[in-house]
Amino acid sequence: MKKKTTTNKIDRKTHTLDAADKSVGRLATQISLLLRGKHKPTYTPHIDNGDFVVVNNIDKLAFSGKKIEQKKYYHHSLHPGGLKMKKLSTLIKTKPNEILKNAVSRMLPKNRTRITLLKRLTIK
Repeated sequence: MKKKTTTNKIDRKTHTLDAADKSVGRLATQISLLLRGKHKPTYTPHIDNGDFVVVNNIDKLAFSGKKIEQKKYYHHSLHPGGLKMKKLSTLIKTKPNEILKNAVSRMLPKNRTRITLLKRLTIK
């Protein structure tokens, strides 16, 4: 009997997105769908067949309302009294890439695949 051999070559495309005058959340949902491969008809949750995503003009992101002054990002160092906080206004000046990367990261599944998906995201 002859064995069936199937070679599943993943066809990854590169999508270039412009972040100028777009809100962070709407751009992040678009990026997360492209990274997971949900836009393809061959999507299956357990197979990583997403594409590469390049984001340009990250400095020109749009924020509505008073988010620049009021929005805060928290993380904890897992030590007593280790709650850290950064304001959005300081992140825009120091690390504007982290704002979008953080939003995309939190929209991806919370398992091992998140790290490999984020490696295909390039923010310029």
